[in-house]
Amino acid sequence: MPAYPTPHINAKPSDFAKVVLMPGDPKRSEFIAKTYLNDPKLVNDVRGVHGYTGTYEGMPVTVMASGMGMPSIGIYSYELFNFFEVDTIIRVGSAGSLQRNIKIMDLVLAQGASTNSNYVSQFGCPGTLAPLADYELLKAADEECKKMGVSYHVGNVLSSDTFYNDDVTSNDKWAKMGVMCVEMEAAALYMNAAKAKKRALAILTISDSIVTGESTSSETRQTKLRQMVEVALKSAKKFQ
Repeated sequence: MPAYPTPHINAKPSDFAKVVLMPGDPKRSEFIAKTYLNDPKLVNDVRGVHGYTGTYEGMPVTVMASGMGMPSIGIYSYELFNFFEVDTIIRVGSAGSLQRNIKIMDLVLAQGASTNSNYVSQFGCPGTLAPLADYELLKAADEECKKMGVSYHVGNVLSSDTFYNDDVTSNDKWAKMGVMCVEMEAAALYMNAAKAKKRALAILTISDSIVTGESTSSETRQTKLRQMVEVALKSAKKFQ
């Protein structure tokens, strides 16, 4: 029996492109699809998690939301990789800076994703797995950032299970180890990609600074993150 539709995705493999851009917010997925894709078609709306498939400069692309946190992106990325024949997922999301030199609206390419999550325990590794991005995809994004002249950083990020952490010193501990920013999804995406032998990358826009207290509005995060999306789309074209 086919593994689709699933409880979370009411579609078939042919509804999806091989490349999926994955923001967290369903409103952002709709914005990206209608702004960047030609003839975007709604292919999934289960639980309000909208997915659209269209083309970008002739390349088939799907944009589908992941929801918030590792359990949510863990479900969607697993199903897309393993049931719907997707080869590449690029997370496009927001993050909070942990370093003073990483400013509001800078981009971060997540080379690795540290985490306080127990997500990795399911794989039974006899140690600590370091979840990493696909190198070729990371290299392509690095090259696109240089071409576009955007302000960006490459390195380690924190994928946190807790937005409100009872340990108020936790961010300082990660920051002293050079972790650049905190978000909530990349580590699970990278683990699922590693297990499925697929490609994944998180491209993040700094929406607020935990160091300085600066922040952007939710409206800005939804509509003003164009550089991040353009880097993702142009990077993905190298793998079509």
